[in-house]
Amino acid sequence: MENNEKSVTLWNKVLSTSLKLPFVKVDRDEFLTKELSKFCTPMEVITAINVGTLSVLSKKEIDKLANQCISYHLTMVCGTSALMGLPGGWWMAGTIPTDLTQFYGHILSLMQKLIYLYGWPSLTDVNKQLDDKSLNIMTLFVGVMMGNKVAIEALTKMVTQMSANAGMKISETVLAHYVVKIAQWIGINMTKESFAKGVGKVLPLVGAPISATITYYTFRPMARRLKKHLDELYEMGMEHKK
Repeated sequence: MENNEKSVTLWNKVLSTSLKLPFVKVDRDEFLTKELSKFCTPMEVITAINVGTLSVLSKKEIDKLANQCISYHLTMVCGTSALMGLPGGWWMAGTIPTDLTQFYGHILSLMQKLIYLYGWPSLTDVNKQLDDKSLNIMTLFVGVMMGNKVAIEALTKMVTQMSANAGMKISETVLAHYVVKIAQWIGINMTKESFAKGVGKVLPLVGAPISATITYYTFRPMARRLKKHLDELYEMGMEHKK
């Protein structure tokens, strides 16, 4: 029980710290306006923001924009990880937590961008702030990105319920039922990931490439896994419309 509580505390700490990074919180309207202007007229952009992106973008356009977002964050997070793996600071206790914060900062930023491209509503309220429900949704999606079966099950149920309600209202009951287990699982896996990166850092001559390589082969599958599930949910939505 104590280990489970420590795992939840670890994830909550990384989540709250990562959200303080300037690039993490994504303004849905600003993001969609910038990205959709590549394909859409000003009126279509307004429609996408107010009605939903799926009413404006084709699947091919969503794929292109999503892959561009993945490539951008992959490049950024690997570059940051390599710098943190350089000789000289590898022994400092703060190095690994900072690396984790940067890593999950990019995960959270990318996650928001992808779900907005696939038609999800803003996670922030009218004051552009994230409430507890938003943080729970982020935890759920991070679990999906890490391949957690409980998170995948919760996401599917949540989307099914949203479809039944003919809207994008997200059930807090569904979230509350799953989020603690997902947070525990993430915390445990973050500890393993932190240790793996730490091993790379204690080898001064190869710390940077090892850290960047581990980051690449951790981040990319997480990004692809989320896109895969969003694609599946997109197809489910298309089937319901027929």
